[in-house]
Amino acid sequence: MAILITGASAGFGAAMCRTLVRAGYQVIGAARRLEKLEQLKLELGEAFHPLQMDVADPAAIDEALKHIPEHFSEIDGLINNAGLALGLDGADKADFADWQTMIQTNIIGLTYLTRQILPQMVARQSGYIINLGSIAGTYPYPGGNVYGATKAYVRQFSLNLRADLAGTGVRVSNIEPGLCGDTEFSNVRFKGDDERAAQLYENVQPVRPQDIADTVLWLYQRPAHMNVNSIEIMPTAQSFGALPVSRQTPPPEAAPAEFEKQSTSLFQKIKGWFK
Repeated sequence: MAILITGASAGFGAAMCRTLVRAGYQVIGAARRLEKLEQLKLELGEAFHPLQMDVADPAAIDEALKHIPEHFSEIDGLINNAGLALGLDGADKADFADWQTMIQTNIIGLTYLTRQILPQMVARQSGYIINLGSIAGTYPYPGGNVYGATKAYVRQFSLNLRADLAGTGVRVSNIEPGLCGDTEFSNVRFKGDDERAAQLYENVQPVRPQDIADTVLWLYQRPAHMNVNSIEIMPTAQSFGALPVSRQTPPPEAAPAEFEKQSTSLFQKIKGWFK
């Protein structure tokens, strides 16, 4: 049996690979950057198999799955970790190509890979799908537009999988992190602007990749009769903001003299009506 983890070359994915291998599991680490995976292989040994895969491309997913060795081929766990955010502009200014990339990766890639792995789990009446969502799928924020929408999809897809898989023994969980540090997430979002990315974490103790990896291990080791539908995780430093209200500047009040003039004029008109 093996656990397939996407987005395994850095951040959450690499931490999950290390944690699960050290806990005694066989792990397939999938990502586009094969050189990063090969470095993990040197560190983790024979219990880890590097697999080059671009989850944004269904054809690439199919090709990658053909190259899983026989002793890793029974996949009992799928951790859909690969995903990204691009840009933080308002919807009227955002780059539509960025929207397409997020939809292709966060929605289509995750959904397609799940569909490829799921039949073997159902056939065995055993398996676990863990999706990496985000609090952005629940709480909207300026600039979150399509990224938040993709994570809302992941959340609902996870729940709908639970409904479809009732009675099969296959479990599904959605992990929804808040502000997380020590990953490439913000560097990717701001397209290499490391200074801007670093500002998000100034004087803040964020959630770390190891925190998420430990959560995954805890979920995976729960007894087969127990399913955790979702886990929302925030750093203590992060909470909820008040709902903003846009207020317009009121028109200036009429000057007293002008008001008196208007009142006198109106009074004269009313007197005239009753003559």
